Amino acid sequence: MAVDPRQVVAGFLTLSMFVMLGNMIKHDHFTPVGAGQEEHVVCSQKRIRSSITVKNSTKLYAFSLPKERFLESFTTVFILSNAQLLGLEATGIESNEIKIADTTEMSKVNKAGVDLPKETAEEIRPCWSKPRSNVQESKGFVTFSLTMGPEYHISQITDAVVIARYLGATLVLPEIRGNELGKRRKFEDMYDVDKFMTSLDGVVKVVHSLPNAVSSKKPAVVRVPNRVTEEFITGTIEPIFQRNNYLRLATIFSSVSLKQKESGNKDLDSTACLAMFSGLQLKPEFSAVAKHMLDKLKEISEKSDGMVIAIDLQTELLEKKICKTNGGARRRGCYYPQEVVHFLKKVGFSADTTIYLTETWWHKSLDTLKEAFPNTYTKDDIMPAANKGEFLKSGDSYLARALDLKICSESDVFVPAIPGLFYGHVAGKRIAAGLTNIIVPAPVSSSSALASEFVSTYVSKKSHLAYSCYC
Repeated sequence: MAVDPRQVVAGFLTLSMFVMLGNMIKHDHFTPVGAGQEEHVVCSQKRIRSSITVKNSTKLYAFSLPKERFLESFTTVFILSNAQLLGLEATGIESNEIKIADTTEMSKVNKAGVDLPKETAEEIRPCWSKPRSNVQESKGFVTFSLTMGPEYHISQITDAVVIARYLGATLVLPEIRGNELGKRRKFEDMYDVDKFMTSLDGVVKVVHSLPNAVSSKKPAVVRVPNRVTEEFITGTIEPIFQRNNYLRLATIFSSVSLKQKESGNKDLDSTACLAMFSGLQLKPEFSAVAKHMLDKLKEISEKSDGMVIAIDLQTELLEKKICKTNGGARRRGCYYPQEVVHFLKKVGFSADTTIYLTETWWHKSLDTLKEAFPNTYTKDDIMPAANKGEFLKSGDSYLARALDLKICSESDVFVPAIPGLFYGHVAGKRIAAGLTNIIVPAPVSSSSALASEFVSTYVSKKSHLAYSCYC
């Protein structure tokens, strides 16, 4: 029987290829391709779930090889010549061929095989300059309190700094009022006071307390809308300040949107950017607790798919709120645990994904998440035992929420299942840091979908005010 020479060549190339793979695995290294050699990319991992795009319209093959031969935590990449690739095709090895587009880079697909937009590798720089030094004599005092939680504190600080800057007033460090009547703490008990005062040096004068001669007087209380405008300051606040140079601000949150707004005052815009993104930071010892928790999550994730997802999911709020569809089938008020599970599975997250929930304690409604994603944790699960008394058992939800804000701002992916200011400020911090993987849950009717289709409009449309502060 005649032998087709092509079969002989294919068999020889197949054999040589497996010898080469064996040597690579044995020596735990891969030989680089010579300059100018035509390349094909071959990836080996447990499963690739979504389309990958690389340059030059190359074909991508995912091979089913024994997983014990490869490190499970990352994709192994081999560079093969055309002839070697033909040999592979002749062997009949089970493979998944994925068509490649010309424009996107391979780094779009992460270790978990989930299609997410590529985060910028370039350093994010402020688009604003520090406001010019204001050395004029203080015209009065502005006081206020921080209330309702750390996500509100950021907005309250920003508005107070902007108002004090415009009026030429001295800003008095705020006290922090808890949810319970009469429960208060000093600013420096939660935040880095030195960092805050240094960041505003030359922009707004900040003092720890009112002079005795002023504290004995009664302040003029002014209700201020969140994200105060120059028009409101000149039309409402300034006339009051001219009559009584001792103000007490009370911020009203009629809107929690952090979308960009047009403003003609660059000095106030720069002041707002400075106050929102550079001024308010947790005390170093509190930041260290958040870092320890995130490091522990990353350590767990490295044993599986190498990804940490932080989900803002609060059962206490969900029990009080009915999620209704608004503005179309893909816009919802909030998402319940089972809906989040359904969404994450549809967009390709594996069961090995490590998940952090912004919950203090475990709740039975979260069992469905644990069943689908065993590596799901709350603060109680990963916080050092020595810190639980101060953060979890003191009854002060502000500290626990501050840890959530920090972890959600620095995780690999952030998923807001609850709308609101927390989502907005986490998005802003992530944008400023170049961490733009924020995916918003939505109903998925098809059998699967790409995670990149659900990226927050704060990012996809660059509508967040952070884009006016950083570029």
